[in-house]
Amino acid sequence: MLGFLVRLLPFWVREPLLILVGSVFGVRIMYMAVFDGEGWVPAAIGAAFLLATALRVRIVVKALRARRHRSPASGADDGATPAATASRTHTHTQSQPQPPSRPQPQPPSRPQPQPPSRPQPQAPAAPRPAVPAVKEKEPNAWGQAAAAVGLFVALGAALWLGPNFLPSDEVGAGAEEAVSCPGAEETGEGEELPRAYRTTPGAVTGDELCEALNQPDLPGLLGTPTEIATSASGSSGTAPLTGEKIAQPEARVGFDTYTVEVLATYNKLTIDQYANLMKYGDETDVKRLTVLGRPAILSSDHMMSIQIDLGGSASGGPVGQGPLARTLTVALDAKDGGGYYDFTVWSESAGLPGDSVLVDVVETVLPAIPHGNA
Repeated sequence: MLGFLVRLLPFWVREPLLILVGSVFGVRIMYMAVFDGEGWVPAAIGAAFLLATALRVRIVVKALRARRHRSPASGADDGATPAATASRTHTHTQSQPQPPSRPQPQPPSRPQPQPPSRPQPQAPAAPRPAVPAVKEKEPNAWGQAAAAVGLFVALGAALWLGPNFLPSDEVGAGAEEAVSCPGAEETGEGEELPRAYRTTPGAVTGDELCEALNQPDLPGLLGTPTEIATSASGSSGTAPLTGEKIAQPEARVGFDTYTVEVLATYNKLTIDQYANLMKYGDETDVKRLTVLGRPAILSSDHMMSIQIDLGGSASGGPVGQGPLARTLTVALDAKDGGGYYDFTVWSESAGLPGDSVLVDVVETVLPAIPHGNA
């Protein structure tokens, strides 16, 4: 159907349009074959498009040359014929004047018979002047070609810019969105928090930590700006071995490359005491620093890996060593009166980010935590 409609177009519209389409498709397919490594089949198809386009260009060039040679010859013949014909006709149609005849005296006695009078030749009527033929105005070939190219450009622009003017729900219907933090209704924390949260002034919940951590610019801080959050969670628990007397909420946001976790512990342990305990632990690469005017400490340690058998016994396997994690521990306040935040980053498929990246994450997330500016 499309080919039939194209054949109905005038010559000077159809041919430039086919040349433009063939050249665009041919160059694009050849580019895919050469630079994208698609193989020899696309290369042959692209060469066929370019060859057909070259033949179309040759046809158009011949048509333009024929139009240029035909116009001067026809104009010369039409201009010389009427004048020459009129001149020759006028020369042959002129008649010679005859001298007047003298009357002869007739004798009265003998009348002479009168010869029959001969008709005088009449001059033929002058021919009408030749009316020059009105030359039919032919369509402008360049105008038709420009119109065809403009039409093709308009269609391409409409296809290219059309999605920008569509409603957002139609354009982004299949677009993947970042995961948001679950609400209190989804986590079940809206019922009642542990008693430690009611007795600890300024204690935040896991949902509040998740909202502060899951920020749009977090992937950019981690050096992966094109990634979006694939998981987000928060929990309001208590520290182990404390009889549920120490509030310890936590939140975790996962990406394709990194996972970030923040843990708040509301106890009486200062950063200096925490650093002394690290001397007896497995932490490595320990560094002391100050973040947002608060004492802080950097350390590295391996995460725990637990394998669960989903077979008939459904028994858990042994606890193994997980990926290496980097943790920045920051005091709850500048006075370091006790309690701290643990910001931890690790990856299952890549190495750890630099320490400056972790510091930037803490400086961005910490002010967003309720009572985090204390």
